[in-house]
Amino acid sequence: MIIVESKLGNLQDAAWQERAKIGTVDPLVLEQWEAPKSRLRKASEGGIELAISLPRSEHLHDGDVLYFDAARNHIVVARIPLKEVLVIELGKIESLPPAEILRICFELGHGLGNQHWPAVIKGATVYVPLSVDRKVMSSVMRTHAFEHITSRFVPGEEIAGLLTAKEMRLLFAGADATPHHHHGDAAIYELTRSRG
Repeated sequence: MIIVESKLGNLQDAAWQERAKIGTVDPLVLEQWEAPKSRLRKASEGGIELAISLPRSEHLHDGDVLYFDAARNHIVVARIPLKEVLVIELGKIESLPPAEILRICFELGHGLGNQHWPAVIKGATVYVPLSVDRKVMSSVMRTHAFEHITSRFVPGEEIAGLLTAKEMRLLFAGADATPHHHHGDAAIYELTRSRG
């Protein structure tokens, strides 16, 4: 097993692109929820087992070079196919009266919260990972008819570079998780209480 404590670069760097042309690129395919982790253990498609132990402030990006065997010209590269992100722009509401800003933000928060969608806010932009079908998310936005708000879908890879490791975890780590409710907990409590 190979311990990876730092990234060697990224496949987009000119030097690594040259090495990749003459060598073997071995993908370490990570699920979207694994990318924000600073610690994990996984094997590449070529069978090289890696124990990743990065500083907590770092996270993996698509194309990060994790291991290089110079003798074999073998490069292990992180491959992270991130889902699309719904980008909601709130910049147009900044010139509105405070009460109107509050109403719009409350309605947006209520609409997103009702869907149990994780979100990250940076400045006047809200990022929501594609957690259901794109048509469903678009329909929710249209149904609420949020005034002064625009939204669009953007590839997750474009958004990842704008986020800190903590924001990456918030945005992508929960995107594949199935929302769950604890309504059954009360019933279980009542059942166990009645059995005494």
